Amino acid sequence: GPPPATGYAGDNAVRGRRRRRSMTIRMVQPPRLGAESAVPSTREPAVRPASALTPLALALSLALFLPACSKPAGDAGSATTTEAAAAPTAEQIKAESERLNAWFDKKYEEQLQFSPIQLSFLGRKELNDQIDDMSEAGVRKQLAWLEASVKEMESTFDYAKLDPETQLSWDLWKRQYEGLRDGMPFLIDSYPFDQMSGMQNLVPTFLINFHKVDDEKDYLAYVSRLQKVPVVFDQLLERTAASTAQNIRPPKFAYEGVIDQSKKVVTGAPFTDGPDSALWADAQAKADALAKDGKITAERAAELKEQAKKALLENVAPGYAKVIAFAEAELPKAPVNASGVGSTHPNGKAFYEYQLKQNTTTDMTAEQIHELGLSEVARLRGELEALQKKMGVQGDLQAFFEHVRNDPARVYPNTDAGRQAYIDQATADIANIKTHLPEYFGLLPKADLVVKRVEAFREQPGAAQHYYPGTPDGSRPGVYYAHLSDMNAMPKTELEVIAYHEGLPGHHMQISIAQELTGIPKFRTQYNTTAYAEGWGLYAEWLAKEMPETYKTDYAEYGRLMSEMWRAIRLVVDTGLHAKGWTEQQAIEYFTANSSVPAAA
Repeated sequence: GPPPATGYAGDNAVRGRRRRRSMTIRMVQPPRLGAESAVPSTREPAVRPASALTPLALALSLALFLPACSKPAGDAGSATTTEAAAAPTAEQIKAESERLNAWFDKKYEEQLQFSPIQLSFLGRKELNDQIDDMSEAGVRKQLAWLEASVKEMESTFDYAKLDPETQLSWDLWKRQYEGLRDGMPFLIDSYPFDQMSGMQNLVPTFLINFHKVDDEKDYLAYVSRLQKVPVVFDQLLERTAASTAQNIRPPKFAYEGVIDQSKKVVTGAPFTDGPDSALWADAQAKADALAKDGKITAERAAELKEQAKKALLENVAPGYAKVIAFAEAELPKAPVNASGVGSTHPNGKAFYEYQLKQNTTTDMTAEQIHELGLSEVARLRGELEALQKKMGVQGDLQAFFEHVRNDPARVYPNTDAGRQAYIDQATADIANIKTHLPEYFGLLPKADLVVKRVEAFREQPGAAQHYYPGTPDGSRPGVYYAHLSDMNAMPKTELEVIAYHEGLPGHHMQISIAQELTGIPKFRTQYNTTAYAEGWGLYAEWLAKEMPETYKTDYAEYGRLMSEMWRAIRLVVDTGLHAKGWTEQQAIEYFTANSSVPAAA
């Protein structure tokens, strides 16, 4: 979907029971807007759109992470049959590649028309009074368009006459179709409303942060989008009803998150007494800014604000009321000590196998991934034991975990000053990396990067930090978002490693450079695979260790190892839950045995 909340997804310090719950079943949940998705990368899968195709609609319908590409077998264009014996000349290869690249750009523009939200994420204003069609019919319409585009490509162009870079573009274009096609049987298995990346969160996040208002027309488009909120919610609730009819539900804590987040969006003026709600504060600020800049009069700003208030009360409030009622009705039916989709969804085994292939881009089985996770956990336990010995901490590994947890110096004060100190230090660590990047890389991102606190309506104690990409032209910076409501869940030990993963040299660098690339089709600048985006993020954590003035203390190195351990544990518990029938409690116990995350928040 739209840039995650990458993911296109990170997983850093999971603090407390709720966070651990949400991440142990992360792989079967739709990507956030980032990645890890805007929709929404988090150090969770999802950092930019999972594919160029209507990111948000697809991200919420399927975990559309695209598999690795391979050369097509016998599916080149018709020209191959007539000239099979003749090797193409350099001139022919150049001409055919240029012709196909021009076709890709034309088709990508058509494709973007399916997603007004993605256009806004790209900093464009066409259709910015619209929201994506997220109905099942809308998804199928996109699939049909993609299928037709692939048929046109194969009948019009000759794969054998393309240069290697353009052959890769061919493969990737076809793969986005194949990923959606193969996922259609599992449309019913997705969770449009969950605690991680549900639409109840994405709507205000998108409107506040990514719907840019530069003039009165933009503001009226903002109001139009507010008016369309119940339409989108109804589309997704219809799909959810089809799922629950087959007893397909997320765990209880997911519904609890949906209820809590939804109520926060519609609490405060103009919905209830109290301070302004986040959406109303944003609507007023956008109108006031236009008046301050002399683009409209103060009187017109007041009129526009009244239109926004009317939309909030007559459209947004009823839409959220439906979502809350749905989640409250489903809550008693949802499992408390949940197992994974392999045992709770009617077609769960096939669904999980699809997810594994999409997310890993390999043919590894759940058992192979489980074993890999066990071996990685064992390796990292050894590295942690060596660090423990270096630090002179007595006892077993659990004693080491307890020693770190109990050190009062490991957290900032749970105050606004402490929160600002966290942001300031993360910003400083990223700035240090920025000064050294030219020593390691020749191509650097042009877009700026800022560190921000997550908005109150979607902030969760200990939830994963995440990244939202900026615009391709750099006019909007990339943002590394941190959950800071509970500073006890944000230890200094992992501050550095998270900043490197989400920011530099991690997601921001990789995604910004991709968006700024020239000489390749535009769709590839927005193309994402979880394995690559999150693989780069993990590599960036390690790479930063080679750079000056990083991981200077044993505690910082502890945080780096624990961040890597977090990923290894996920390989074990994800496959345990979804393929081996583990319960949530089993996953929690395994997590607790191998990390220093507190047992409860």
